Amino acid sequence: MREVAPARFFRASPFVFAILVALGALLVVSATQVAPTPSQLLNGAPRMANLIERMLPPSFEPGFLMRVTWRTIETVQIAFVGTVIGVLLSLPIAWLASRTLSPIGPFRHVFKVMISLFRTVPDMVWALLFVASIGLGAVAGTMTIIIDTIGFCGRFFAEAIEDADKEPQEALFSAGAGRFSVLSGAVVPDIMPSLINTSQFALEKAVRSSVVLGLVGAGGIGQELKVAFDLFQYRNASTIILVIFVIVLVMELATDRLRQKAQ
Repeated sequence: MREVAPARFFRASPFVFAILVALGALLVVSATQVAPTPSQLLNGAPRMANLIERMLPPSFEPGFLMRVTWRTIETVQIAFVGTVIGVLLSLPIAWLASRTLSPIGPFRHVFKVMISLFRTVPDMVWALLFVASIGLGAVAGTMTIIIDTIGFCGRFFAEAIEDADKEPQEALFSAGAGRFSVLSGAVVPDIMPSLINTSQFALEKAVRSSVVLGLVGAGGIGQELKVAFDLFQYRNASTIILVIFVIVLVMELATDRLRQKAQ
């Protein structure tokens, strides 16, 4: 009979074992401080049920619905305009930040750091900065979406440029073409499907972001939601939540359909 090899257990070096123990301890300590306890869940359940009861049925008062409609249109405008401008700015910034094709040599790290900064700072923080500098309203929301889109698309555009097929680029370089000519003649046509796909994800992300930017005064339907909760108008709030759900769902379905057609 064929002998069965004994099972091999996971073996880790002392350093890896120490790291795992430290992570486990951090998880346990963090859970005791921020994770909900059973008593908190039991005490919060009746209050949540009471809140949901006060939110139903949603409000369909004509004047309120008209106001929500305009805020919804404003939300879509913020997401669409911010994404388009952000995508258009992302491509040249990604070109300047790319490792293989940047025309500015080591100074490309300036643009890489800028992309990282735009990506790592949360959009709500950018919204607060723009509200403080520009003022309340949709313009601050649009500026926030532009910055957020540059951080999102700039990274993926730069990676796509670096991973583009090298043979067409080498052929153009050998013919005396400059870096911009190589970008426009060889790289962009090669990575266009990736650019389109990333842009669609950016638009979907922008719609989700724009619905909550109003919570800090950056326009859109989130501003109406904040007013509803501040004034304890819970039926109005439930209507706004349903509208937000519909907006995000429709955008996801639309972008999924566009991606399927692009493939």
